[in-house]
Amino acid sequence: MSYPYENLKPFTLPKLLDRSIELYGSRELSGKVDEESMTYSEFGVKVQHMVKMLEINNISKGDKVALLGENMPNWGVAYFAITYIGAVVVPILPDFHKSDVHHILRHSEAKGVFVSKKFEQTIKECEDSELGFAINLEELKHIKDLKNLKFIDKVKQLAKKALNDSTVNEDDMASLIYTSGTTGHSKGVMLSHKNLVTNAMSSHSILKILPTDVFLSILPLAHTFECTVGLIVPILHGSSIKYISKAPTPSVLLKAFKSVRPTMMLSVPLVIEKIYKSKILSQINSSFVTRNLYKVPFFRKLINKKAGQKLIETFGGRIRFYGVGGAGISPYVEEFLYEAKFPYIVGYGLTETAPLLCGTPINKPTKLRSTGPALYGVDLKIKNKNPKTGEGEICAKSPSVMMGYYKDEEKTKEVMEDGWFLTGDLGYIDEDGYLFISGRSKNVIIGPAGENIYPEQIESIINKQEYVLDSLVLDVDSKLVAKIHLDYELLDKKFKNLPQQQIKEKIKQILENIRIEVNANVSSFSKITKTLEQEEPFIKTPTKKIKRYLYVVK
Repeated sequence: MSYPYENLKPFTLPKLLDRSIELYGSRELSGKVDEESMTYSEFGVKVQHMVKMLEINNISKGDKVALLGENMPNWGVAYFAITYIGAVVVPILPDFHKSDVHHILRHSEAKGVFVSKKFEQTIKECEDSELGFAINLEELKHIKDLKNLKFIDKVKQLAKKALNDSTVNEDDMASLIYTSGTTGHSKGVMLSHKNLVTNAMSSHSILKILPTDVFLSILPLAHTFECTVGLIVPILHGSSIKYISKAPTPSVLLKAFKSVRPTMMLSVPLVIEKIYKSKILSQINSSFVTRNLYKVPFFRKLINKKAGQKLIETFGGRIRFYGVGGAGISPYVEEFLYEAKFPYIVGYGLTETAPLLCGTPINKPTKLRSTGPALYGVDLKIKNKNPKTGEGEICAKSPSVMMGYYKDEEKTKEVMEDGWFLTGDLGYIDEDGYLFISGRSKNVIIGPAGENIYPEQIESIINKQEYVLDSLVLDVDSKLVAKIHLDYELLDKKFKNLPQQQIKEKIKQILENIRIEVNANVSSFSKITKTLEQEEPFIKTPTKKIKRYLYVVK
C-alpha cells in the first residue's frame, strides 16, 4: 500500500486545500448545525481574503499567529490562511486558563491572533506580548479597540519579508500546539506540513472516506485529534463538517444528531461512556428482569445488540464511523459497543505524532482492549520489553512524528532516540500487530513484590459501578487509595427524602461496597485499602484525562 494522492507532493496544507477546492468546489464544506454551509469554493475565497489581511499586517513565512476560539467554520478559514503563506498557526484550547493563554502568546512570540468574541477580554488583558493585531473570528475583521498591541516597525518587517523565501515546503513548521498533559506544564509541539498531511492521508488505511460523508464536530478544533481527523481529513476527501454552537450536552447532541444525521464523528471516551451509563445502563437497571438478565452473557449480548440498533437510530441512523481517542475507553463500555455492533474504532496517538498512530481498519476484526494495528507509514516497537508479559514502552517512527518541542532541545532529546519517538506509554503488540496499552509509565505503581500496578485498569473497574462518575487510584504509603467522584444527581434522586446525616452514612456505605466489589475483581497486589469521597469534579485536560499531578492524599 502507498499513500494515495501522490499529486499532493510536496505534502503541504496549501497544496491539499488547492486540490480539494479544484475537485469539490461546489460541494458543501462547513457550517453550523441548522445553518447554511459554505462551499469549498467559498471557503477558498475566504482563505485568500485572510491571506491578504495577514500580508497587510506584515505576516510572512515563519511568523506565529495564534488562533483562539470555539469551533466554527471560520476557525478552519483562519487555520488554512495562516498556514497558506508559510506562517505558523498556534491553536489555543478554549479550556485553557487565561494565564495559560497569556503564557502561550508570549512564549510562542505570536505576532497576531484570530480570536472569537468570547475571548477578546483575555487578549485585552495580555501584557508584554508580541501581538501586533487581532482579528475577530466571527466576522473576520480587525478588532480596533485593543490598546495593548505592540507597535509594528513596518520598515523592519518589510525588510525581513523581502529576505524571506515565501515558498511553503513540507518540512516547514505549520502548527505549534501547546499540550495540556496530565503530568505538568504544557509543552509547545512543533508539527510540520508533512507531519499533518501524511497523518491525514494515512486515514485511508482505516476506512474509505467519501465526499458524501458528513462529520459532526464536537471536540475542540485546537486539539490535534479534532484538527487533523475532524478538519484536515474531511477537507482532503471532499466531505462536509457541521459544528454545534453550544457545549455538547446530551440534549444539544440529540438535536444535532436528528438535524445532521452524521456519518462520521470523533469523540473522547467520556461522551460515549456518559451516553451508555445514563441512557443504556440506567434503562436496563430500571427493571428487575433486565437487570438480572444482563448479568448472564447470552442475554447481555442480545440486550446490547438491541440497544445498539436504537443507539444508531439516536445518532441519526447513518453513522458508519465513530472514532474514539484522546484517552483510554472503559472496558465495560467498549464491550457494550462491540456487542451492540456499533461502528466504533478506538484510535491511539499523541499530539507529538500529529496525532494518529493506530486504529483498527473497518475491514479487520476488532480486538477488545486494543487500539488496533499501526496505520500506514507508522512503525511501532516496544522498548525494554518484559520477557514474561511482552510489555514495555511504546515507541513510534513515522512521517508524522513532530519536529520537536519549541525552545526546548533538552526535552526533545529526552523523547527522541535514533528517529524513534518514546511515547511514555506502556503496552505490548500481539502476534497480529495489534497494540494493547497498559497505562502511562509515569503512573505505574510498584507493588509489594515488584509487580507493575496500572491505576488506569483499577479505575476502569471502579468507574463501572452504578454511582461512580470518576475515580483516581493513588499510592499512599505503599497502599492503594481510591478517590471517587460520585454521581450526586443520581444520589439525590435515590435519597431525596432522607435526612442529611443518613445520606452521609449511605455514601459511606456505597464507597465501602465499591471497595469490596473492586477488590473481588483484581489481583491480590492491586487491592484497594481505602476509598475516599472526591466531592468536587476532578480537574481534567481538554481530552478529559484527570490531571493526576494535582491530587495527593495526605
